[in-house]
Amino acid sequence: MPHLVLYTFSVLKSPLADPGPLTRELHHSGEAIYRKISQHPGYLARAEAADRDRGTHFDLDWGAWGEFAVPTWYDKGRTAETTAMDATLSLWTDLRSAFDAVYTGLHREALSRRYDWFERTEHPNYVCWWVSDGVIPTWQDGVSRLEHLHDHGSAPHAFTFHHSFAPEGTPQPEAEPARSAFELCDGLPRGCCGLRNHLRAETSHQVPAKSSTTPTVSGA
Repeated sequence: MPHLVLYTFSVLKSPLADPGPLTRELHHSGEAIYRKISQHPGYLARAEAADRDRGTHFDLDWGAWGEFAVPTWYDKGRTAETTAMDATLSLWTDLRSAFDAVYTGLHREALSRRYDWFERTEHPNYVCWWVSDGVIPTWQDGVSRLEHLHDHGSAPHAFTFHHSFAPEGTPQPEAEPARSAFELCDGLPRGCCGLRNHLRAETSHQVPAKSSTTPTVSGA
């Protein structure tokens, strides 16, 4: 049975090593969010390093998840003092479970404050795709799919929650209304999160309903 991969990447306003209160708050909230998401129905696994205390994302041993990689548009540092980004790579049983984990609970609360911590960019900050059962995606897979989404928009190879595809490549049915245009603004391919007036005018953005084309059994 295919599984869904969710890769996220965002650029921070300040380095992870910044001693300021906002960065400390991000660390603390992130730990709580990871704990909560790991208990969410449909969550299977996420990339975790075997030696978390050794250094930055670039220094860690990620095992089967592969060597850490970042999109071409990341232009900040890579040392312990200068790294200013956050990335996640996770496996899910189905699209709906991942969507619910991202847009409910603690993670939804954090999304409402994302620009306290993260820069606004003209790039997508997450991407989804399907893999066969038993396949472990790599960080480089995530980077490649995110860049494909940026260059080509949603397609079976790389898609968003509101323009999604079933494992066999057919568009997902859009039978349920989107919970909120503001919640879905993260998924627009070219960083349109700030275009709230545009989103208010849209009526077609919808999230996928559960269907026979979606595997039934996060983090994000």
